[in-house]
Amino acid sequence: MAGRAAPAPGALLCALLWAAAGGTPDPGGSPAPAAFGRVYRGAVNISAERVYAFAYRSEPGQVDAVRVYVNSSSENLRYPVLFVVRQQKGVLSWQVPLIFRGLYQRTYNYQEVSRTLCPSEPTPETRPSDQIIFVDVASMAPFNIAYELLVTRLENFQLETNKAFNFTASPSQPQYFLYRFPQDVDSVIINVVSDAAYPCSVVSVQDIVCPVYDLDHNVEFNGVYQSMTKQAAITVQRKDFPGEQFFVVFVIKPEDYACGGSVPSSIHGNANRTWNLQRTKNLQVTIVPSIKKSVYVQAMFFSFMSFLSFYLGSVVVAFVHYIRVQRKASAGRLTPEHGSGIMTSSHPISASTPEGSSYGAIDESSSSGGHQLSSPERRPAAGSDTDSSVEEESDFDTMPEIESDKNIIRTKVFLYLSDLSRKDRRIVSKKYKIYFWNIITIAVFYALPVIQLVITYQTVVNVTGNQDICYYNFLCAHPLGVLSAFNNILSNVGHMMLGFLFLLIVLRRDILHRRAMEMKDIYTLDYGIPKHFGLFYAMGIALMMEGVLSACYHVCPNYSNFQFDTSFMYMIAGLCMLKLYQTRHPDINASAYSAYASFAVVICLAVLGVVFGKNDMWFWVVFSMIHVLASLALSTQIYYMGRFKMDGPDSDLGIFRRAVMVLYTDCIQQCSRPMYMDRMVLLIVGNLVNWSFAIFGLVYRPRDFASYILGIFICNLLLYLAFYIIMKLRSSEKLLPIPMFCIVATAVVWAAALYFFFQTLSSWEETPAESREKNRPCILLGFFDDHDVWHFLSAAALFFSFLVLLTLDDDLDTVRRDKIPVF
Repeated sequence: MAGRAAPAPGALLCALLWAAAGGTPDPGGSPAPAAFGRVYRGAVNISAERVYAFAYRSEPGQVDAVRVYVNSSSENLRYPVLFVVRQQKGVLSWQVPLIFRGLYQRTYNYQEVSRTLCPSEPTPETRPSDQIIFVDVASMAPFNIAYELLVTRLENFQLETNKAFNFTASPSQPQYFLYRFPQDVDSVIINVVSDAAYPCSVVSVQDIVCPVYDLDHNVEFNGVYQSMTKQAAITVQRKDFPGEQFFVVFVIKPEDYACGGSVPSSIHGNANRTWNLQRTKNLQVTIVPSIKKSVYVQAMFFSFMSFLSFYLGSVVVAFVHYIRVQRKASAGRLTPEHGSGIMTSSHPISASTPEGSSYGAIDESSSSGGHQLSSPERRPAAGSDTDSSVEEESDFDTMPEIESDKNIIRTKVFLYLSDLSRKDRRIVSKKYKIYFWNIITIAVFYALPVIQLVITYQTVVNVTGNQDICYYNFLCAHPLGVLSAFNNILSNVGHMMLGFLFLLIVLRRDILHRRAMEMKDIYTLDYGIPKHFGLFYAMGIALMMEGVLSACYHVCPNYSNFQFDTSFMYMIAGLCMLKLYQTRHPDINASAYSAYASFAVVICLAVLGVVFGKNDMWFWVVFSMIHVLASLALSTQIYYMGRFKMDGPDSDLGIFRRAVMVLYTDCIQQCSRPMYMDRMVLLIVGNLVNWSFAIFGLVYRPRDFASYILGIFICNLLLYLAFYIIMKLRSSEKLLPIPMFCIVATAVVWAAALYFFFQTLSSWEETPAESREKNRPCILLGFFDDHDVWHFLSAAALFFSFLVLLTLDDDLDTVRRDKIPVF
């Protein structure tokens, strides 16, 4: 054929089409019989092409897969060698050099290419059938281009259950294999491992449809896929594949950028370079059966029964307490701590003292300088709490003398609870109930868009098949319905159940307290810590919402929605600190509006940190300044019991003037001892901790900004709680058995929970492929992983922490408020 005149391009194209259609071929392009496993070498040009015919016999019920290997030494991109493979039901074509495009339009050229042909379907015939494959080799080059061709039949094309299979792949030599579900298996996990992290690869699961998408530019067109460095895992369910079989496709990417690697520095522009031997990867694939439906039932039963046991324990404790009270009542030796002492005229506090004015003031005439809050005649009867706004306004102490009196009282060196619990009980209770109603409103408005968004995330994952969107622990991600990782969602049931249980416990205490108030129980009126339950109710709602939002986050965990998981953690930590402060400062605690406004600012900063906190130094400088200034301002308010105000004609400079004068007189002029030593020690330590956090943020700029802020909250809460318990013991107060048990349980459960928390199973700070290197198998019931155990234990730890705050001062129920120190 080389000696013949070159035919016109149009005539050549017609001849090719006629040959492809099965007509009589041109003598120069007649199919030549060829054998499997033999290497064919030749040369093609614009006037010379080669056609090879490979015939084989297919046995009944057998899947026959054929692999074609081609090679050409030419690097001429203008005249590539074209390979067209014709089968009974499909055509596959490619060129050599095979071109891949990378980042910034870089090109990578491969001269060795091998492709697996789409296998023929098993025939229902009982006799063997004859099959034939044509391989056309052509080029438009005016000169000869050499090539090599090798066609083989694959013996290990079908993967077996629980049997590892090793193979090698490269960008121009992808691999895929067939898997069929066994009869008794409804779900399998495809585990893929490699000793080397790079080159970056993609694992895809596709239905039995031709053509198979097995190149870098089209592997994402069909099925489910993941990027991979050293490890990948995909859970596949039988119900998603009507044919009960699927292809597992392995593609090597031309660049490692998608897996966190760098682009080779030797690549510049669109230079023509070959990468035949530089990007091969050894892989091992193992397909194992996943869990059965019975394991789902066992896991759900375990989850609910574990936390229902807390309900049972609470009922037992309440019943034991009730029996003890009844026995002492029948024996006629009731003690004040059981809340049944009825006001009599023989009691040191007169029975005629009005409830509203006597609340928290043991001796009103001595402690308030003779100023009575309001006339007894204008007080409603005890227990007649009303929401009348007119009455509420009339109950506020707005007289200038009272304001002056507060300034005097709160600047005393030794303060007692009676000094800071002077306001009407009804007004203060209503103030703290606003915490409860506001957090419900916040929860509804915050949760509904979050739920809608994560449903959209999950829908995108299910529709596109892109499992790089969500950072699951793929070795322990059990799907249910449309959810990809039901176990991570189920494990959050503890927060909701224990949050509701805490609400029931608080409600019981609230009802008993109201009954005692209606009975004019003197120990409820004037002894112990004033009982305000609004913050406790808010804490219970926050715990339940933490479970809801954590479950929403784990529908599709990733970098952009992590704040869903942490928002109510901020609320919980802040509410706990407010409750701890309110215990000894009931009259001067922050209002619900200012507290939630502060939380809103924190959440805004968290969102800004997610957007700008990665590399922008200016953000960390601004945040650190805000952090330090807020710490100083809050310390000043706490130190001066809320009486450090910016008023007067020079209100804008008053606070700075006063601070300078205090530093000058106390530290330079006199070097005197601080007036409030205990508060000063706490605030110094607290400021050192917060400044350390600010310096750490400036230096290291952690990517997980939400966890960084949460760490600040938790450290401040633990510091304040430790200070409170130490001061309580220093004041000769005691810890009753129940709060002592709760403290020990809190410490033990938190320690165990944090152990599992730091067992990192994924990380959205890295690429999805790098995150999957941290994936681990399930550790509990074959259903829950380490992070699920963290969910269980952290819910219990938060519950015990709340019980600590609820019961910590139960020992003071029989102590007069003018004997309870403030710290």
